[in-house]
Amino acid sequence: MTSDSIQITDSHCHLDFPDFDEERDAVIARAIDAGVTRMVTICTKLASLPKVQAISEAHNGVFHTFGVHPMSAAEHEPVTVEQLVELSTHPKFVGIGEAGLDYHYTAESAQIQKDSLRVHCAAAAETGLPLIIHARAADDDMARILAEEHANATFSCVMHCFSSSPELARAALDLGFYLSMSGIAAFPKSQALRDIFAAAPLDRVLVETDSPYLAPPPYRGKRNEPGYTVHTAKVGAELFDLAYADFAAATQANFDRLFAKAAAWSA
Repeated sequence: MTSDSIQITDSHCHLDFPDFDEERDAVIARAIDAGVTRMVTICTKLASLPKVQAISEAHNGVFHTFGVHPMSAAEHEPVTVEQLVELSTHPKFVGIGEAGLDYHYTAESAQIQKDSLRVHCAAAAETGLPLIIHARAADDDMARILAEEHANATFSCVMHCFSSSPELARAALDLGFYLSMSGIAAFPKSQALRDIFAAAPLDRVLVETDSPYLAPPPYRGKRNEPGYTVHTAKVGAELFDLAYADFAAATQANFDRLFAKAAAWSA
C-alpha cells in the first residue's frame, strides 16, 4: 500500500475563507488525491453559514460545523442553544464550534466568551455532536468551565489545534476528550508540544490543518490546505513509533468514534 492510497481525515479546516476562492474545487481534489478523503470545514460566523453549507453539500467528503469563535464573540449576536440545535439538523452538520476562550488577543471580552462557551457546551450535550474547542492563553478558565459543564451534562469534545499546556491536555483527556494535532506539532521548535501528544493515548488523537493557517513543513509560511494533513500525520506516526498506515488508521477510527454523524454519512 502506498502512502497516497492511505485514507486520512482533516478534522478542522476553513474552506470558505477567501484564500480558497480562486481554486476551492482544485484544493479539495488535491486533498483527495493525497488520501485526505474527508474534511470538516468549520464555520465561525453565522453570516458565513450559507457559503459553508453549500461547500459541504457540493462535495461528498466535506462536512461542516458552526460555532461562534471566541475572538468574535463580542461582535457576534449571542447564539442560543436552540439555534445550534436547529442548525444541527442539517445532514452534513457534524459538530458544535469552534467555540472557546482566547485571552491572547481578546481578553477584554473574557466574560462574553465564557458565557458563549457554556452555551456551546450545552448544545453539544443536547445534540450529541462533538464540541470543537479553541483555547489560547486561558487554560485555567477553560479547564474549569469544561469540567463544570461536563459534570452538568456530558458531551464529547476535541481540543482543536492543541498547543496549550500539559495541564490542560491532561484535564481534557481526563474528561474523555480528544486532542487534535495541527501543523504546529511539526514545527522544529515544537518539541514540548510533540511530547504532550506522545504522552496522550493513541485513541484520543486527531489530525487537522486549520487551513489556510499553520502549514506544516515543507510548506511552512505558505497557505495551508487540507492535503497537507498528511505531513502532520507523518510526524504523528513518528511520535507513536508507528508506520504511517497504522497511525492513519488509528486517527480514522478516532474520528469515526467522535464524529459519528460524519462516519455514518452516505451520499
